[in-house]
Amino acid sequence: MFNDLPGQIYKTLFVDNRWMLFVDGLLTTLMIAGIAIVLGVVIGSLVAIAKVNALRNKKLKWLSVICEIYTTVIRGTPVVVQLLIMYYVIFAAAPPELAPYVAAFAFGINSGAYVSEIVRAGIMSIDKGQMEAGRSLGLSNSMTMKSIILPQAIKNILPALGNEFIILFKETSIVGYVAVTDLTRAAELIRSRTFQPFVPLIFIALIYLGIVMLISWGLKKLEKKLAQSDAR
Repeated sequence: MFNDLPGQIYKTLFVDNRWMLFVDGLLTTLMIAGIAIVLGVVIGSLVAIAKVNALRNKKLKWLSVICEIYTTVIRGTPVVVQLLIMYYVIFAAAPPELAPYVAAFAFGINSGAYVSEIVRAGIMSIDKGQMEAGRSLGLSNSMTMKSIILPQAIKNILPALGNEFIILFKETSIVGYVAVTDLTRAAELIRSRTFQPFVPLIFIALIYLGIVMLISWGLKKLEKKLAQSDAR
């Protein structure tokens, strides 16, 4: 495995400009993860707010039931199965070039179910008096939620939300199941050409690790800034 390691590195990265496969794969991975994170936060926040409002208004119970079905189904089935259903069943007629966006949509819907529970827990952790205080100032329910409740909830859930982002980023490594050449798929293609798995697989593992460490560092910096703003 370790014999002629420089030669393996050369074959993996420089023969036929194979390093470009890694670059293109990384860009695809970041694009899918980025879209999925945004979509997951939007869906999760809407579902969480709907559930909280349904607790306060019995007329919205039907909405809570729909949201509960969504979170139960998504959290109860493997993400790879959801990805395959999305690509081969729901968007079966989509052209191959749209596969990365279909994958991003599938991951976004999956992440939304988990984000919704994180956001809901954060909202429920805020004292009920905050909502009453907002209403006493003449704010509507939606304005109170947007201006008072959610900003406080975000500070509470940031670590859990950051962990979800990291998990989502790593989960995108399965998009090769729908023929998307992401970072992991690029390593597999190179491995099949060089018949030397060590360098391409260790190389992408280091890339994933580096990006996760960068995300973790950014989240810690953001947490410190939020803590400093609270202290003022």
